[in-house]
Amino acid sequence: MPGIRTVLFTVPLALAVLGTAAAPAGAAHHHPSTSLTCHGEGVDPDARVRYRTETLIHAPLRTVWKLQTDVARWPSWQASVKTAERLDHGPFRKGSAFRWMTPIPPNPATPATELEITSTVEQLRPNSCIRWTGPAIGEGLRIDGVHVWNFTAVKGGVRVSTEETHTGAQVDADVPTATEILRQGLEAWLHELKTAAEARTDDRRN
Repeated sequence: MPGIRTVLFTVPLALAVLGTAAAPAGAAHHHPSTSLTCHGEGVDPDARVRYRTETLIHAPLRTVWKLQTDVARWPSWQASVKTAERLDHGPFRKGSAFRWMTPIPPNPATPATELEITSTVEQLRPNSCIRWTGPAIGEGLRIDGVHVWNFTAVKGGVRVSTEETHTGAQVDADVPTATEILRQGLEAWLHELKTAAEARTDDRRN
């Protein structure tokens, strides 16, 4: 597909916040034979674009969980999330839906636009796991994603593990590039979650 590499490299968010730095220290990434699950459901088994990573956050589980599930406040600690809104009310739960947006700069293949992501929580276990699905749509681009999060209290904090798959004509046309973008996005998300949670924990200790 003409221009697909250009398009992919200019998309800063595709259901995962794309960071510009390399994988942060402390993050461990791998591609195990078994996928992360929540209530027995995992990522898309047929997707060609997939990535899994994890990190240790030195903060209480309740702090990490609150940051991750308070969707409307994502822009306060995630640099690439420009807007975020819940589409339902009440506790974050199965069936909750939310819409979030990020800008896409202009490039030879597409004009400047915004990528709009609408996610729906399909499975959730409080303080343990979340699985959401949904499309990311921009001008000339559509990505369907499945994203699973696991939160495990361990000595010294919380191990946060995440796995995501992407499908769609554009990403399937260049799997290595799309996978690298997904890798950067998930590593950046974990890095920012870790930074925000540990900062809150330090503030409460002082």
